[in-house]
Amino acid sequence: MGNKLNRPITSGQPPGVYRLFDQIDGRHPLRNAVADSYVDYRARVRQGGEVFFFNFNLARDMGLIPQEHPDRLTAELRRLLIRRFGLQIINEYDLAHGVNPEASDVLPHPYMATRYLQLQHPDKKGATSGDGRSIWNGCVNTRKGTWDISSCGTGVTCLSPATANEGRYFKTGDKQASYGSGRSDMLDGVAAALMSEILHGNDIPTERTLAVISYRDGSSVNVRAYRNLLRPAHFFRYMKQGNLPELKRLVDYYIERQIKNGDWPEHTTGRSRYQYFLERITEDFAVMAARFEAEYIFCWMDWDGDNILTDGGIIDYGSLRQFGLFHHEYRYEDVDRYSTTIAEQRGKARYIVQTFVQIIDFIESGHRKNLSSLRNHAVLRRFDRIIEDSKDRFVLAKIGFNETMIRRLLNDRQGQGLVRAFRRDFHHFERVTSYRSPHKVEDGITRDVVFCLRDMLRELPGYLLKHGMPMPAQRFVDVMASAYASRRDLRLYPARKIRIRRFQQHYQLLVMRGAEIAGRTVGDMLAEIRQRSVLINRYDRITGDAVLHVSTNLIRQRKKMKDDGWYQIFRDFIDQQILNPDYFASRAGAVPSLLDHLRKLQRIVGSYRAGL
Repeated sequence: MGNKLNRPITSGQPPGVYRLFDQIDGRHPLRNAVADSYVDYRARVRQGGEVFFFNFNLARDMGLIPQEHPDRLTAELRRLLIRRFGLQIINEYDLAHGVNPEASDVLPHPYMATRYLQLQHPDKKGATSGDGRSIWNGCVNTRKGTWDISSCGTGVTCLSPATANEGRYFKTGDKQASYGSGRSDMLDGVAAALMSEILHGNDIPTERTLAVISYRDGSSVNVRAYRNLLRPAHFFRYMKQGNLPELKRLVDYYIERQIKNGDWPEHTTGRSRYQYFLERITEDFAVMAARFEAEYIFCWMDWDGDNILTDGGIIDYGSLRQFGLFHHEYRYEDVDRYSTTIAEQRGKARYIVQTFVQIIDFIESGHRKNLSSLRNHAVLRRFDRIIEDSKDRFVLAKIGFNETMIRRLLNDRQGQGLVRAFRRDFHHFERVTSYRSPHKVEDGITRDVVFCLRDMLRELPGYLLKHGMPMPAQRFVDVMASAYASRRDLRLYPARKIRIRRFQQHYQLLVMRGAEIAGRTVGDMLAEIRQRSVLINRYDRITGDAVLHVSTNLIRQRKKMKDDGWYQIFRDFIDQQILNPDYFASRAGAVPSLLDHLRKLQRIVGSYRAGL
């Protein structure tokens, strides 16, 4: 193994085309910036790895490969990816059982398992917690910025909850203890690759899957990349410990990376940098929380700031879901506890911002204030304003207004009032739950939701154009009735009829006001909204349930198809799930058999459209 995998890489591509992969060797600037932020592990290449998936589009975005590189895995590229990412750490259990960390096949540089706060650990100050089955492969610096790269499934570290709970080290692959294996699953890796590319295409910040290295036992190493992989939990660890010097170093490191990447503008040193840091955190988390509610994205957030990135981007798809309906009573079950709900995410995001207020005040004053004393801070009032403004913007986008019209409506006093009124009607209907009691599902507990508001937003503009009058109440209920709804759930009692009438009145008034502002006819405005809404609120929209079934299907097809065909299906499926009318363009001229398979995947999505 050692001789074969350590030969110099050559390629059928022009010389040096893969040279930037040489930067990815475990070294990372965080190691020098904050000395207490990680545990080092030596690693070797794990035998038997195969490149199951490589994200050519992401590699191009990162600058790792040229734009003209074909979506084809050459023998040289396969071997390079396995050597860089198909790794297993030499952990404490290995060392205690005689593994030689200086053997010839051990890679030259150590890899970081980073430390951060985690709810699962009995210690609530981050002394034992962090990357339990992941390492940071390093970072790559290109003309397109600096990207962090990490791998999940490389072996169990001492920061795993299993070690903290049981007080012993674990052999990688041990399946006897929760969180004690250190492995990841190929199905999870492919599902995360699909879901993250779909969300990225829909302008939702997220880490993305660069590669999936598979093994015969069904495990995998899932490689993720983002421009800054720090989580709030990395900062909160030092806050909980009262460690001001390390906390300041980490904040300074984060600010410098954001500026260097061009994601933040240059700022003078000192107070203004920290205030700008806080302003961006506030805005990012407010917009993110509003966006998650609007898109029905469940992301388990809590006080530890573990399952989210510092800019509000998504990380860790293990407990993430995109719902088909507003399943606001769903809770994910994780061993001995239940998660927050999608409706509680706003409060958790606010609490994360509140903790960052405490952090910046600590850095600037040198004194750590009680967190509860900051709950009414001006920054949090700004958070509340931003989240409400963002909800206005997202509901108008759901209706089908374009960006220009959204800005004009929200800058108009009458338009502002109408959108707030419509939002109250909209949120009432999307929160109606079944008379059936809460019940167990495969990975948690939920209560069924009665209405699918996306169906109504898709169908209503066409109905108004055709009939010139509001939908009758019975048809209104029938259009948006979910598969979960019983006859009792859909009963048309007087108060519901009033709400149906008010919903349509406010919808029509919004369209009329938009047409008036734009100097267009109501018919023209409705026609444009209908065209956009068909895509934005498409029938067969991906959900967490659906992505697992689609991924299973793609894994089976991978063995039967050539690389080019499989990657085309993968790309085409993602394109079909991008719901931005300004982005979307259907693929023409594809091979008919590939289109047939794509339709099969879309039928899978349609069958799980209302689920979790």
